[in-house]
Amino acid sequence: MSCNFSEIEENIYTDEEAELHAKEVGVDPRPKETKAEIDERGAFIRQPNAFTVPFGEKENDNHAEANRFAIYWAHGCHWSNRPVIVRDILGLTDVIGDVATTHTGKKNIYGHGFADSPEHKDPLCGAYFLSELYKNGNPDFGGRATTPAFVDVKEKKVVNNDYHRLTNYIEVQFRKFQPEDAPDLYPVKYRREIDEFNDWLFPAVNNGHYRMAFCQSWEAYEEAYNDFFDAVEKLDKRLAENRFLFGDYITDSDIRLYVTLVRWETSYYHNVGPMKKRITEYKNLWGYVKELFSLPVFKKYTFFEFHKNDTPGIFASYPKRIAAQVPYEKLWATDGERKALSKDPDHVFKKHPDGETVEEYQSVISTTKWNSADWADRNPMERTLSQDASINPISSKLRD
Repeated sequence: MSCNFSEIEENIYTDEEAELHAKEVGVDPRPKETKAEIDERGAFIRQPNAFTVPFGEKENDNHAEANRFAIYWAHGCHWSNRPVIVRDILGLTDVIGDVATTHTGKKNIYGHGFADSPEHKDPLCGAYFLSELYKNGNPDFGGRATTPAFVDVKEKKVVNNDYHRLTNYIEVQFRKFQPEDAPDLYPVKYRREIDEFNDWLFPAVNNGHYRMAFCQSWEAYEEAYNDFFDAVEKLDKRLAENRFLFGDYITDSDIRLYVTLVRWETSYYHNVGPMKKRITEYKNLWGYVKELFSLPVFKKYTFFEFHKNDTPGIFASYPKRIAAQVPYEKLWATDGERKALSKDPDHVFKKHPDGETVEEYQSVISTTKWNSADWADRNPMERTLSQDASINPISSKLRD
């Protein structure tokens, strides 16, 4: 295969080009987390999601429609890997589109862009920057334009960026577009337990790395560090008796945990400093992650190569020296032992109950305090579970 070097050169997205595009469309530099989202203790308090109008049946809700929306996501963003995994599992690739974003220029001053597309424009809406679609949705938006973003491609605007509940909307409100035999990732009977668990998982685990990487004080760092590893210990204990988080079948929660654990094991150690234990040292978590990785849809959205970056300096970094040689396929191969934890070992997805109608499946998706405009509400230390996280609250393990 020949390679035209001039074509490669022409496709390079420079900081100068990004600057020209930003002036052309009136886009401001991306706000910095370490400036705009740090509280008086030096702790990182993640911004709430700005577009939280739910998908539902009420008049002012967003309404599910085929070929109207697309998920804007990024390879290195675990928040945005979640909805594309759910979409694919549920057989909705012909119903909900997607666009993978990139950095803009070497310094990424303007945030998510489209360096892999012709003319470095969004192939569906023609924007240079994701933030343009945020402004189209709300001209007063002044925060960070983040992925995932659910975009109305007809009106060329973001309509929802609530990663706390976006997968639930896809699971529930797009149920009518799913094949009859699509898996049930969010069973009606157990939504309260799943929601409660997901809202516990967010501050300690999903957001744990960022709380360590962006915080500006030792107090905040130690708090986040202990939070994460305490939570991981509980989850490892839980998985000793459960094939997946809620028993025999994969749920929405497993997708949220998987995408975070992958990055902890392969990338996050760059930013957090000393690790108490690697994910590979937790017997049950490690087996669990490997089993999920063995499924094609999870493997498809696991981007080991994305994190093989280098750190400038005298000493070559671990990614430079070792990462390219890591035999991920061999190390992440499952041994099948976890099947013994299930009474239905040959299936990993729960079927919908016989006779269940689309209308019976639909419900109003719960709200989450993590979208509150009040920083006090989003204090990561203010969280509770009605039962210890090391215990699966669903005694039936999703079997009924």
